Amino acid sequence: MNLRENFKYKKRIVIKVGTSSLSYANGRLNFQRIGQLTHVLSAIRNKKIDVILVTSGAIGVGAGRLGMIQKPTELAKKQALAAIGQAELIKIYQKFFEEYNQTVAQVLLTKDVITNPDRHQKAKNTLLKLLSMGIIPIINENDTISTDEIEYGDNDTLSADVATLVQSDLLILLSDIDGLYSADPKKESSAEIIRTVEKITPELLNSATGAGTSFSTGGMTTKLTAAKICVEARIDTIITNGNNPMVVFDILEGKEIGTHFVANNNVLQKKEQI
Repeated sequence: MNLRENFKYKKRIVIKVGTSSLSYANGRLNFQRIGQLTHVLSAIRNKKIDVILVTSGAIGVGAGRLGMIQKPTELAKKQALAAIGQAELIKIYQKFFEEYNQTVAQVLLTKDVITNPDRHQKAKNTLLKLLSMGIIPIINENDTISTDEIEYGDNDTLSADVATLVQSDLLILLSDIDGLYSADPKKESSAEIIRTVEKITPELLNSATGAGTSFSTGGMTTKLTAAKICVEARIDTIITNGNNPMVVFDILEGKEIGTHFVANNNVLQKKEQI
């Protein structure tokens, strides 16, 4: 049984794009890739499929705007760069999406939106209303006001929480790697990509590595954590390379792209058929 066959029938998708997929190593934006991404999302939305974009890159964009080549460590400076970058980033997205007559809305979240019941419900209502209006929500962490208590620290986990918040069918994590490998492909030439994961074990989580560039956060560790959140909420998850956003079309056709973390309900269905 091909567990990806049902991807053709997904009706609500969350797509997370990382800093490394949006920009060059120096933090400067890759406008060609952003153009491809907005084309893909607009085409999906035109098929009456709900789409939410979780985007990284605000701090990197802010740093690039000021000519900085290294991500600062000081919290206040990072928050200042996020404030600059968030305004710049949404302006860029709006410009590209307008070419496809697609309306977008910026939504900035912190972790208390998930942990606080009242804020949780209000955020859910807002996102669902935007989707019902045919609008693509563009979500980022509100880095400008984040503190230790309400900070996500990575958009992989944020995207997983958003996917569960709106009861998405699928989470796609676009990264700088083709998927989950049997070993670190940068160190082991014999490393092979793992196409399907039906159970995320503690051993698998412990084997993950960290972030790739100075402007990115997390790495495979946070992606596996995000996948675990989703599969336990019965949401299929894909980790794949975001260098060519067009692969999203292939994913939705059920093609073997990246690593598929199988939603718990799919595993149960497979066992029942056996």
